Amino acid sequence: MNPYEVLGVSPNATDEEVKQAYRQLAKKYHPDNYVDNPLSDLAEEKMKEINNAYDTICEERRNGQSSSSYSRGTANSAFPEVRKYIMEGRLDDATELLNGVAESGRNAEWYFLMGMVYSRRGWSDQAYNYFQRAHNMDPGNQEYSAMLNNMNARRTYNNPGYNTTGTGSDCSCCDICATVYCANCLCNCARGC
Repeated sequence: MNPYEVLGVSPNATDEEVKQAYRQLAKKYHPDNYVDNPLSDLAEEKMKEINNAYDTICEERRNGQSSSSYSRGTANSAFPEVRKYIMEGRLDDATELLNGVAESGRNAEWYFLMGMVYSRRGWSDQAYNYFQRAHNMDPGNQEYSAMLNNMNARRTYNNPGYNTTGTGSDCSCCDICATVYCANCLCNCARGC
């Protein structure tokens, strides 16, 4: 899905307008507003969608990309359809196409795009590994370097007790929400977007 549509702003919106739309939606769908509410799962999913959209827009703008540049990818992308699916939020379709590529055809872009799929799903550790592999295979690629740097910055703010793979964490839901909220505040201050 188009990140601008998720936030309800035009691709021509200013950084301040994007930030304001994000904050309004985050306030509306924050998990604290839905404690003991049957809609809490839906609100949590909506928050993930809002956060992903905001991160995508900020990343594009930091890298000087237009709203459609990610879907186009590089001029000679080997995987334009995968990029399109990721941009539209069709992660299962993107994964299916990527998994259909023989091991011998898995170049740096393949690892980068697989990292994007994992990142959009919120699986940061796996995404980081794919981004790192893409960067190692093609260290001169600015797209790969920017994403790896972004992931490194996010990992700095991660709570070491929080296991992002979702297996065996001793954190309560409140601990996780508080960590995400604090990290989001810190990241928003550093982003300038």
